Amino acid sequence: MNILITAFRLAIKALLAYKVRTFLTMLGMIIGIASVIVMMSIGKGANEQVQAQFDNMGSNMIFVFSGSTKKGGVRGGYGSRFTLRVKNAAAITNQASAVETVSYLSSVRTQLVLGNKNWQTRVYGTTPEYQSIRKLSMAEGSFITPGHLRSAASVVVLGTTAAENLFPPGEPIIGQTIRIRNSPFRVIGILNRKGTSPGGRDQDDRVIIPYTSLNRRLIHSRIPGLVHIIMISARSRNQIQQARVEVETILRRQHRILPGQADDFSVRTMEEFASRAAEANKTMSFFFVAVATVSLLVGGIGIMNIMLVSVTERTREIGIRIAIGARERDILIQFLVEAITISIIGGIIGTVLGIGIANLVATLAQWPTIITLDSVLLATIFSGSVGIFFGFYPARKASRFDPIQALSYD
Repeated sequence: MNILITAFRLAIKALLAYKVRTFLTMLGMIIGIASVIVMMSIGKGANEQVQAQFDNMGSNMIFVFSGSTKKGGVRGGYGSRFTLRVKNAAAITNQASAVETVSYLSSVRTQLVLGNKNWQTRVYGTTPEYQSIRKLSMAEGSFITPGHLRSAASVVVLGTTAAENLFPPGEPIIGQTIRIRNSPFRVIGILNRKGTSPGGRDQDDRVIIPYTSLNRRLIHSRIPGLVHIIMISARSRNQIQQARVEVETILRRQHRILPGQADDFSVRTMEEFASRAAEANKTMSFFFVAVATVSLLVGGIGIMNIMLVSVTERTREIGIRIAIGARERDILIQFLVEAITISIIGGIIGTVLGIGIANLVATLAQWPTIITLDSVLLATIFSGSVGIFFGFYPARKASRFDPIQALSYD
């Protein structure tokens, strides 16, 4: 322990003798450590934001999309051909034990008109259960009810974006009548703001009407009961996969799909979408950290370079120490401690700088950043490791000097 304390004192004395050179040597380490912490905090913040957006979209959700079209060898995406019906949703409700709530919807993009104002948005025709599945809350008024669904009532629930573009601020909205494709609809509710989806779509730029109203008044479907999407909420997160299997089994049976035949529908879970987004974010975070690590390596090479210069400059000092009884191990420890000291001090400064920059990014750019203890510990351990790795060769070279040649060095 006394050897280490003495070596640390000598290291501080040697480093203070060349303050500017010491600082420039530390600079690469400072930038590298700060970069690692900033990149890790931005990556973790982005991942948490994406996960929060998926959680905000709904609870334990499963989507069933209609089939795809194929014309002239060109396939459309899922949902381009209506293969799902209301009776399919009813069968899932009655037969799937792991399913808690089921809703269905069809949609159309069209124009909303109020007086001399108009706004183009997407109109969703759905059921009352849609509110609980998508975790929708009301800023004003109420959501559609089973009575509205049965009677195909001309009522509409507005998202905040649609409401803001039709009505001036402060004007009462509930009870007003707007026109959707020349059909009058009475506003019964305003949704609370949901923000953007993980895909960047404005979740507030939409309006909701009863599914039956969409069919009768806007689409004028000749085939009743066709739906675009069936939305399902599993009873718990642990039962999502069980619910998925049950849904696929029920739909294959109802659609009379034989074993080996392709499904005319597609089932996706919210976990799949979240997992894909998390993987993409993880890859990007890894790339950022890899780039930041290059700065650490450059800083380590700078430490090795300066330590080699220091060893050459202090050759005579090393010879004197060996001549008066210093062992090879003592010389090795002395120069290794110097390299580690540069790395750790640079690492501490870099850590403080990285935390400051991460907080600054969060404040000025409104970008979520999360600074965790493991990122700080990783940066500290990495900085010490760089000092040991890049400082070992110069220290070993110094410890193996021949004392006679070292003393005669000019």
